[in-house]
Parts: sequence; structure tokens; C-alpha cells
Amino acid sequence: MGGYLIQRLQDYGVTDVFGIPGDFVLQFYGMLTDSPIRVVGTTREDCAGYAADGYARVHGLGAVCVTYCVGGLSLCNSIAGAYAEKSPIIVISG
Repeated sequence: MGGYLIQRLQDYGVTDVFGIPGDFVLQFYGMLTDSPIRVVGTTREDCAGYAADGYARVHGLGAVCVTYCVGGLSLCNSIAGAYAEKSPIIVISG
């Protein structure tokens, strides 16, 4: 599944993924580091969402990857803001 997601991100022209590695997405982060996609770490999940929003506004599509539950919930405000501004972002939460 991770390989497929990475291939699709590349197909859409995503070159950077923002986020914080966590328990249940560590394997996916390992796959990302072995791919051409650059991982941009942030200090908090909401910061990753805002970074993906800015990236999407410049490049046309942003991507963010966080662990499930608290990590995903912390994205709510930044993703809601991106949605309101019609900024296309892919959220990967596992």
C-alpha cells in the first residue's frame, strides 16, 4: 500500500511530504526516505498542515503524513483552513 501511495504522489508531481513520523506511520516514512520524495519534518502536526497548505498554493498539491488519532486531530485547523481556501492537500494518517 505504501509503495502505491508513493507512486501516486509522484504521478501527481509531489516532491515533498510534510509531517512527523509516529508509531503507526514509521514504516511508510521508511519507504518515503527510500523514494525520490523529500520528507520535511515539522515540530507539530498543525505546522505540517500549514506547510502543506503553503506548498499546495505554490506547487498545486501538498501532502502531509502524520500518525492516527492525536496526530490526525491536530491537523483539523490547518486542513480546514486549506479547505476554505480551496488548497488541494493529501492527508496520509495511519
